[in-house]
Amino acid sequence: MPLVSYLPSRIIAAAYQVEQRGVDYSWGGGHAGSPGPSTGTCRGYQGKIKPCPATRTRGLDCSGFTRWVYALALGNDVLGPGNTDDHLRRLRRVSPARPGDLVFFGKPGRTHHVGIYLGNGMMMNAPETGAKVRVDGIAPRKDLVGFFRY
Repeated sequence: MPLVSYLPSRIIAAAYQVEQRGVDYSWGGGHAGSPGPSTGTCRGYQGKIKPCPATRTRGLDCSGFTRWVYALALGNDVLGPGNTDDHLRRLRRVSPARPGDLVFFGKPGRTHHVGIYLGNGMMMNAPETGAKVRVDGIAPRKDLVGFFRY
């Protein structure tokens, strides 16, 4: 079976598996040596909850979430550690978007958020400190960079 025909469904299935675990958001979480929840960092943290809870919260940030989902779906760590811009460099821009693609926000070369596109204007993401991995609409965010595929 060609990779293109089964990959999107595996990515979506892995995303829902992670969501069902009720994983907390943690700034910098998911960037340990291997994909998956980890404690985060307070370096660069500007979240609403003070003091920064990341070093005592095991969880994922947005790019840690997409890294883990892609590793689960593909069987290896294709996105690797790093932030949204690091991950974006490993992908190609696509249009139209399909479920399983990554959706990035910010500015080209300076992205700040990523989610997994589910279709119908929805994405699964690790949105912010104090939240869990969840499904959100794309439209409320005004700084869409675009859709990208591995």
